Amino acid sequence: MKTNMKLRYKGLAIVMLLAGGLASCDTEFLDVTPPTEIPTEEVWKDGALAEGFVTGNYGGLQQGGFSEQMLASLTDEAVFTHTGRNINTVTEGSLSPSNLGWVDATYGWSQMYTQVRNANIALNNLPIATFTDEALKSRLIGEAYFLRAYYYQQLVRYYGSVPIIKKVYKLNEDYSVARNTFDECIKAIVSDCDSAALLLKGKNLAKGRATEAAALSLKARVLLYAASDLHDIPTAKAKSSVIAGYPNPEFLGYTTGDRKARWQAAQVAAKAALDATIGGGFKLNLAAPVTPEQGKLNYVSIAMGGASADKTLDASAGSEIVFGRYFSPSMNEGARQTGLNNGPNGYHNWAGNTPIGTLVDDYQMMDGTPFSWTNPVHKVSPYTNRDPRLYATVMYDGAPWKPRPSDAKDPANQIQTGAYDLLDDKGALINRKGLDTRSSSIEDWNGSRTGYYMRKFIDPNPGLYDNTDRQNIPWPFIRVTENVFNYVEASIELGQDAIALEWLNKIRFRVGMPALKVSGAALKDALRHEKRVEMAYEEHRYHDARRWMIAEATLGRPLQYINVIGKFKAGKSMKEPYHYDPTVYDYTYTPVEEKSHENRKWVDKMYFRPFSRDEINRNALLVQNPGYDK
Repeated sequence: MKTNMKLRYKGLAIVMLLAGGLASCDTEFLDVTPPTEIPTEEVWKDGALAEGFVTGNYGGLQQGGFSEQMLASLTDEAVFTHTGRNINTVTEGSLSPSNLGWVDATYGWSQMYTQVRNANIALNNLPIATFTDEALKSRLIGEAYFLRAYYYQQLVRYYGSVPIIKKVYKLNEDYSVARNTFDECIKAIVSDCDSAALLLKGKNLAKGRATEAAALSLKARVLLYAASDLHDIPTAKAKSSVIAGYPNPEFLGYTTGDRKARWQAAQVAAKAALDATIGGGFKLNLAAPVTPEQGKLNYVSIAMGGASADKTLDASAGSEIVFGRYFSPSMNEGARQTGLNNGPNGYHNWAGNTPIGTLVDDYQMMDGTPFSWTNPVHKVSPYTNRDPRLYATVMYDGAPWKPRPSDAKDPANQIQTGAYDLLDDKGALINRKGLDTRSSSIEDWNGSRTGYYMRKFIDPNPGLYDNTDRQNIPWPFIRVTENVFNYVEASIELGQDAIALEWLNKIRFRVGMPALKVSGAALKDALRHEKRVEMAYEEHRYHDARRWMIAEATLGRPLQYINVIGKFKAGKSMKEPYHYDPTVYDYTYTPVEEKSHENRKWVDKMYFRPFSRDEINRNALLVQNPGYDK
């Protein structure tokens, strides 16, 4: 049976309720205590109850990044197909304190402070807990430090500096709290990471729990972000008039100090995180590129986190995940229907977060040169001879996929997002829209608007033919390759190009791409390009575009779709059912800008999220972020 601890709290204008699941069969205990509640003081007398409390603190991780609406759709990676989700408020730059747009529970203000408070409760009580298992107590304290650091990290990277709360408020206290400075926030998070790493060192924990490597990796991320342009106030002011006019820049970044020292700290932290990773990640020890075919399999294996039942994939790719959210058939969690949420409508899927053309275009040719629509060879066959990660991330017109459901006539099992000439049963010429378009004969409302579909994070196992059978792919909050990118970026900023190139090429060799041979500004551009395609859909682009202060030129671009037309070659024809065949068809591919679904616009206030009007009204000491005072 399930027992719950209930704790009520009103700090920072939040009413909090924590539920931790533990099993018990003690009927005498149930005669004394209601089965849905455990007195707070009893928790810290029993190791199992204390562990249940800390386990409950992981609840703020939610489904990881596998919400139906993904953070990718707030960036130049994807667009959310369906309407009425308040995503436009963010992408069109109309966010305000009274209209927060779509806010995911993995970074929402109240949700994060709920979890911060739960971590504080654990950290205040575990050192004086009376249960006798000191090893368990030490480990739980380490986990609580990590979780508090993680949730504060979420707040800081979305909102800038926030109030750092380490006490446990009681009812009817004054909950007005001022923001700490950005510097103070970073120091607090780093301190918690250090404490967590020390306490968790050598602990062999179950998947999904905090570890030493996870704590060191989180520290590396936080220090890298802190060293970036957005948080170096002299740099940020030069790039943004909104930030330049803000009277409290200490809430956004460092107003003084040695920026080189910040990059050095980030580099040291990233290397420590890499050194702490058991096994060194997945196939990051190669001296030359693998074949394109193997490169695609390697990347799909990484995306599956070693959890796919597809026997062609490498299960050891699960070693890439430093800290993840794992799922199992015993839990009917929404993240397990990521394939259903995002797959093609011609498979009775919902086409949720579809790739946009600018992402697809950024995948290089196999020789490492850029793809370009102005190149006639590229234009006539745009999905040929490209970076293998493209084929593992995006479904495009003609791409092979799983067997279709029984009501679809497609023995070739290929994605159809175009309009094609065909001969009907009487031999007359017709033009038919593909099964995966918004004019599909399977479903005519769930089709992609962009002409592409997300493939990454969708299990390729043919047995999951329509993705309604739940998949068990883990969400990678942190993976080894992020630590590599952090180490590379800091090394570039410190002028250590040789180190950066060595590690950047390790990532490329694993997927079959040739070595880079650049330096200086070109190397920085190469890093940013490489991270864009390697970490697509993993919630990095939203933050990278902001901290690099390139959002106007990237996130602010209009949506780009692809229009695909198939016309018969002279003397050629095809009857139903259609299949992709360049010997029969001349295919034309036309990129199209589209503004009716989302008219994307970047405004500089969007570097940080606003605090809600209600929160400002409740907490008179909370100073609003720049650009949201009207």
